[in-house]
Amino acid sequence: MAGRRDAPEDPGSPVAAIGRLRAECAAALAVVLAARPDLLVVVGGADRTESYPASAAGSLGRYGIPFVTGTGEPILPLSLTVGAWLLRGQPGRPPPRIRLQAVCQALPAAGCMRLGARLAHEAPAVGLLVMGDGPARRATGVHGAADPAADGYDAAVAAALAAAEPAGLASLDASLDAELLVAGRAAWQVLAGAAEGRRLRGNLRFAGAPLDVGYAVATWSDPACAPPDATQPGPDS
Repeated sequence: MAGRRDAPEDPGSPVAAIGRLRAECAAALAVVLAARPDLLVVVGGADRTESYPASAAGSLGRYGIPFVTGTGEPILPLSLTVGAWLLRGQPGRPPPRIRLQAVCQALPAAGCMRLGARLAHEAPAVGLLVMGDGPARRATGVHGAADPAADGYDAAVAAALAAAEPAGLASLDASLDAELLVAGRAAWQVLAGAAEGRRLRGNLRFAGAPLDVGYAVATWSDPACAPPDATQPGPDS
């Protein structure tokens, strides 16, 4: 009797998409670290704007994931805890300085932009790891159902990230955060403030909604000084 062989995984399935999403996150972070920033700032949305040292504790235990980072009582918001998780999975030497920066999800665009501009000048070479989710409104309806408003928002974010266009992120409407259940708007606008006035190259690595939540992975870099990205044509960071 022939042995049973499992069917190959559907490349369009949510499981396959999540695997690709995680791989692209790791690859994008590797490119940022390869640029050897003097300071790496992990930026993520939270209930309030606050800066944490790299040693601050976070936990994913409430989500059924046995991951703990830092020391002491877990205090990091989810976005920064996931950022620390990504950093933990990177081989090689981390930057000499790492800071975890929470930004209030309700902070208006102008405040986010000012914070980003300040972060960009805190060291000779600053790298940002920006953590943010797109619309999650699909998750309140039928799985896989189209939502034109959420799809349009995701498309606008993906276009801005692909073009390394700070103005596209700066123009995101904060009033849609609650309506579309967007968690990443403030963090993306911090990125816009840090990148404003710079000539950067964008590389959109992933865009999709495998769990009915919009996710995008992109790298922005200065093509004149960034190391080459072996996974994509041209220098990206």
